[in-house]
Amino acid sequence: MTISIIVHGGAKTISKDKVEANNAGCLAATEAGWKVLKNGGTAPEAVEAAVRVLEADPTFNASMGAVLNNQGEVELDAAIMEGANFGWGGVAAVQGVPHPISVARKIMDKKPMFLVSHGAERFAKEHGIEMCHKEDLVVEELRQEWEEEKEVIDRPNTVGCVLLDSRGLLAAGTSTGGLMNQYQGRVGDSAIIGSGLYADNNNGACSTTGDGESIIPVVLAKTAIDFLAGDRHPDEAAQMAIETLKSKVTGEAGCILIDPTGRVGWAHNSSDMACGYMTDSLEKPAVFTKKN
Repeated sequence: MTISIIVHGGAKTISKDKVEANNAGCLAATEAGWKVLKNGGTAPEAVEAAVRVLEADPTFNASMGAVLNNQGEVELDAAIMEGANFGWGGVAAVQGVPHPISVARKIMDKKPMFLVSHGAERFAKEHGIEMCHKEDLVVEELRQEWEEEKEVIDRPNTVGCVLLDSRGLLAAGTSTGGLMNQYQGRVGDSAIIGSGLYADNNNGACSTTGDGESIIPVVLAKTAIDFLAGDRHPDEAAQMAIETLKSKVTGEAGCILIDPTGRVGWAHNSSDMACGYMTDSLEKPAVFTKKN
């Protein structure tokens, strides 16, 4: 077993002028999670640290870079899961919460629940999690694109992290701003256990990204982990999961995987997918914007 971390910034089309920003963001998130792991932190702590970096980076569609719904507002979804006791927590359609992954983790620590909208926001306030004015999460560039009804090319999807800590605990987390101009209250796959993420110490952990309405019916995260059976490498399992999605529904998706030994893998059928990973066998983190 080797401690490992892999993050993604979404399955999407990344324009040439945004490649550097995507690489830098994934690198920073990988380093944040890796620092927690190397200092003896737990898998959930490291997942939260890595995802918070991605949420704070306007390059990605999570919190500070989230797209706007059909009311011109930012609504966020996030979830986290650990693979030892199947602990989990999720939130959806929350506003004024800059780090929904932290709310999800607090829920997991208190009592596994899936809280939405005002209930999730009230939980965050009651537990001292940082809040902000909902308008503070609206990025001007995206406000203009929404007003002009432009298609958002390079920021349509989820961010996520999967990792294995020194205790052998697997964990996964996801966070998203959803789809540009989505119907108010729409919830995609990201915060749904089994579809947007899954963790099982006996099999592996996964975070997905892409078209939620396509990911949900094929239960993509759990499907990918099931393909790890028989000591299959995570790269192969990830690709098999994406092929399964393609064979059953129409849509783009990606997934990142880690097995119980710390091997990492990822796959996508979108044009690009920002990704970064680090293991004990590497001298420094590796970052990519597509699978070669």
